[in-house]
Formats: sequence, C-alpha cells, structure tokens
Amino acid sequence: MSQRSVVLLVLTTFISIASCTTPPPHALDLSLTRLSKENRFLVTLVPPEGAVGIQQIQSWQIKLATPAGVPIPKALVYMNGGMPEHGHGLPTRPVVTRELVPGTYLLEGVKFSMPGRWELIVAVQGNGMEDMTTFNMIIPVPASGR
Repeated sequence: MSQRSVVLLVLTTFISIASCTTPPPHALDLSLTRLSKENRFLVTLVPPEGAVGIQQIQSWQIKLATPAGVPIPKALVYMNGGMPEHGHGLPTRPVVTRELVPGTYLLEGVKFSMPGRWELIVAVQGNGMEDMTTFNMIIPVPASGR
C-alpha cells in the first residue's frame, strides 16, 4: 500500500471516529494554528482573505513548521474534513498542489456546502515523521440567508 493510501485511510478512519463525538459549542477551539496530536508539527491554516463562505471553491494555504517554528519544506500534506453533526464530508477533495515557499503549501479545491460546524483534518508526513491535527471551523449563514 502506498504512503498516500495509508494517509488517506488514516484520515477516513479519523473522520469516522470523530463524527461519533461532538463537543459542546462552548468547548470548540477555533484557532487556526495548533500543534499536531503528537506535538511533531505546528500547523497553521490560512483561509483566503475576506469571509469564508459557502458554495465557493477556495484556495487556502497550510503552513507547516517544527514546534519551535522552523518551516518544514518538501512535506506531504493532506486535508480532508466534514460536518460531524450531519455525517457528511466536504463536497470536494482539496489537494495540495505545490509548495509556495519553504513550509507553506497551496491547498486548492476547498468548498463548504452549507453553514455550520466543520472539522478540517490535516495529515502530514515530513522530517521523517507523520502526524495529524483537527481544526474546527464555523461557517456562518450568509447575510442574505438570514
């Protein structure tokens, strides 16, 4: 089995497990920078400028560094996600298409199909290690939909 297949299998399994447990809204960490589960990587999600909306294909950046903040170049970075309360994933399959500068990766194809709570899971292989982390996002109801 290829490394990419293993990472995708781990992501799929994690999404299945994560969808079974939902923290109360007041307990959600909405930060866009966090350490990976095993404290191997510092991962930052950078959404496009302006509001993150629904039904829009977006390009994001993922910044990857050591816990001390040193950028990690030439890593394999994958992102997946979904809405645990609704039991579905993203309507697209976002892909890291290139490394913009050392440790900063372009993620293309991010799309949210509806407002609400989303989990975004980032899996990383770099510096001879692998790890993952989960981000919580709240996508607001569009102003015209209120």
